[in-house]
Amino acid sequence: MSSLIQLEKRDHIAILTINNPPANTWTRDSLAELAETVDGLNSDTNIFALVITGQGEKFFSAGADLKTFADGDPATANDMAQAFGHAFSALTRFRGVSIAAINGYAMGGGLECALACDIRIAEDHAQMALPEASVGLLPCAGGTQNLPWLVGEGWAKRMILCGERIKADKALAIGLVEDVVAKGAGLDKALELAAMACKQSPSSIARCKTLVMSARDGRSHADGWRMEREFFVDLFSTEDQTEGVNAFLEKRAPEWKNR
Repeated sequence: MSSLIQLEKRDHIAILTINNPPANTWTRDSLAELAETVDGLNSDTNIFALVITGQGEKFFSAGADLKTFADGDPATANDMAQAFGHAFSALTRFRGVSIAAINGYAMGGGLECALACDIRIAEDHAQMALPEASVGLLPCAGGTQNLPWLVGEGWAKRMILCGERIKADKALAIGLVEDVVAKGAGLDKALELAAMACKQSPSSIARCKTLVMSARDGRSHADGWRMEREFFVDLFSTEDQTEGVNAFLEKRAPEWKNR
């Protein structure tokens, strides 16, 4: 594995660090590596949660390097758009809990990476934006789809159409992030939440996440409730269901198998 995406495992938590200084920009290689890494983590039954952050203290990620698009080549644009889509779709589909520790600027594809996670923690000096239209581009890695879901159409339009950059406190107020912490404390807070998630049944978490995400598809409440009942029964085919109930009755901590 190259050093563009650093992987560390702590118990049931995987920590991914975007490592392309000075601004942790995305490249074809780092995007492919992100997708490959997440796919590998999905196959590792010992991993229940994932935290992604940026190397250094200033940038989570500044997105794509604009030099990539300077020649106006549509083939290059398509190549990068597909790479972004594949990588962040893989991150969205991670079966466990994914948490972005936004430790600085999250711009363009950097913010879209955070949007692909389940939970976002921002350090108080962080700033976020989707400035693509200011250089004749548009967010192509989920920004126009994920941002309105989190913050509503009005704020999504302010950020995308007006190019408004927001600070951490405003991001918290509009629902873009779930918490704001002091500079340097983002990773610790994300790990704290990841540890909480690891106390839950990973088999349950995977199904709960699928149900929550399915609400974006515009399905009826009746259909959602049907899926809940089906997934509930499906859990009774897992070892984790038996372990969870019996651990509670025996007043001990469960030992999850992720199966």
